[in-house]
Amino acid sequence: MLKTRVITALVLLAVFLPVTFYASVNAFAVLIALVVVFAAWEWARLLKTGARASVVYALCAALALAVSLPVSSLMPASQPLFRAAAIFWVVAVPFILLRKPTLAQGSWRVFLLLAGLTVLVACWHALVIAREAGVPFVLSLLLLVWLADIGAYFSGKAFGRHKLAPAISPGKTWEGALGGWLAVLCMALAASLTHVFEPTIFSTLAQLGWARMLAVVTLLVVFSVVGDLFESVLKRQAGVKDSSGLLPGHGGVLDRIDALLPVLPLAMLLLPG
Repeated sequence: MLKTRVITALVLLAVFLPVTFYASVNAFAVLIALVVVFAAWEWARLLKTGARASVVYALCAALALAVSLPVSSLMPASQPLFRAAAIFWVVAVPFILLRKPTLAQGSWRVFLLLAGLTVLVACWHALVIAREAGVPFVLSLLLLVWLADIGAYFSGKAFGRHKLAPAISPGKTWEGALGGWLAVLCMALAASLTHVFEPTIFSTLAQLGWARMLAVVTLLVVFSVVGDLFESVLKRQAGVKDSSGLLPGHGGVLDRIDALLPVLPLAMLLLPG
């Protein structure tokens, strides 16, 4: 399993890094669009729509992305989309995590299928805008989420005692979440003080002042956890361990981007200017 996981990670990096560093923004947008289409297919599968309907849903996501082209000057047009996605993550998802309604049937399934298109397309818009701002910016945005996850994993392993959401994700602890938050704060402070590889999301947020920058970074870390927990609810109700088997050793696409989905639109809304 470890060997498969490592090989898959290396293949993904061999595709993602060259496109991010050296390809045009349009090429980057196409690559991320492919990721979003596969994620849409998994989203529909977790809502138990059936094999054919899941493919149709993925095609609808592809169509929604296609009408967003060309990718230049996306920010003004993307703001309503980011707001809609933010409302979903700030209002609907906490309600779902607290009340745990049955999501794969009735009005909830219809709502989540519509919300899914909004959330996934907003993710694509945010990443393309971040790439237009520069390679350091898009990488710093991704690193914020990845470091929160890595820090939470190792802190949880070392110090985890108190369960964060035992009914949803038994492995998560408050100590792990705190460790992930502290890891991101350390990176934010280091990036803001050293001004290395600018522009980054941290140097941009520093324009708000130190207190506001730390508050925004804290909020983004919190919602990275919220995104992870929401996908856990979907998988638990669907009776599966992974969103799919598309990425051997890693599960599915949603398993890799669940924490990014809420962070990206919120970050775009909270950035100064």
